[in-house]
Amino acid sequence: MLLPLATEPYTAPTDRDMRPSERREFVRAHRTCVFGYRRRNDGPAMSIVYYIPTGTDELLVSTMADRGKARIVERDGKVSLCVLDERWPFAYLQVYADATIERDRDLVVDVMMAVAGRMSGEPLGKEARPYVTEMSERENRVVIRCRPYASYAQPPRHLYRNNQSEEVTHWVSGLVAWDADDPA
Repeated sequence: MLLPLATEPYTAPTDRDMRPSERREFVRAHRTCVFGYRRRNDGPAMSIVYYIPTGTDELLVSTMADRGKARIVERDGKVSLCVLDERWPFAYLQVYADATIERDRDLVVDVMMAVAGRMSGEPLGKEARPYVTEMSERENRVVIRCRPYASYAQPPRHLYRNNQSEEVTHWVSGLVAWDADDPA
């Protein structure tokens, strides 16, 4: 089940690290990320994409089968998604995932329709499905299914005025298993 776009993005706490359940909620409530993957040579490849969360906490990304993202996932299967908060000051959550390629045409079209809804801020009507289906075939679209296994959070930080006497706090986050329970 594809989750709808949240009516309000999750706001990360500014006084502490996010709990595991808050990290998952942050990902469910946002829509854009920097999609990263390893390259054989050079540094990691990165591109900004829309993603669709599912009811089972998978993250789905639409891409063309001939693009680097799809080719590398078939070869490697390890990706990272840096989920972006769209509000200032920015917070982000790095998600590490195992990824596979899905070619099921209905799923591909469902994800493309959901992405269009996230891009525009409102769902596409059913009358758009034939056009999206034709586009998915013409562009040879696939879905990258990302199964998160860990996350790393960065809190929002910002100086609201140039007053060096104000203290900006920082702390160290760490990798947290995706399915971890919140501490008691």
